[in-house]
Amino acid sequence: MGTTRTTAKWRNGTARLTVAGDHAAVPVEVAASYGTRRRGLLGRGGIDGAMLLTPCNSVHTFRMRFAIDVAYLDRELNVLAVTTMPPGRLGLPRPRARHALEAEAGAMERWGVRPGVRLVISAVSPPER
Repeated sequence: MGTTRTTAKWRNGTARLTVAGDHAAVPVEVAASYGTRRRGLLGRGGIDGAMLLTPCNSVHTFRMRFAIDVAYLDRELNVLAVTTMPPGRLGLPRPRARHALEAEAGAMERWGVRPGVRLVISAVSPPER
């Protein structure tokens, strides 16, 4: 595929994230089905890169093993808010959010993900079936 997805239907698979003005690409797992969104990062000891949950406007960290950063994104992949959540928390729903990007705590700051920034997420592999 290799195209930027902003209004297309998302599917499970892998992608890469780039932040405006940054040339480093971050690997992203796309969780678009009910089952993959529900599973999310549960049971993992960490993540190399990030996970995009779509559609999603709130997350929780119950039964998580590590703290995460969560970036809430609108339809156009503009960052609405970024928060760090320790295990055992319930995030408040973000009314304008359509996607949630999760990564290990501290990653969003390193990548330059902050409110007002527009992200580019490009598919790099065929979707799961």
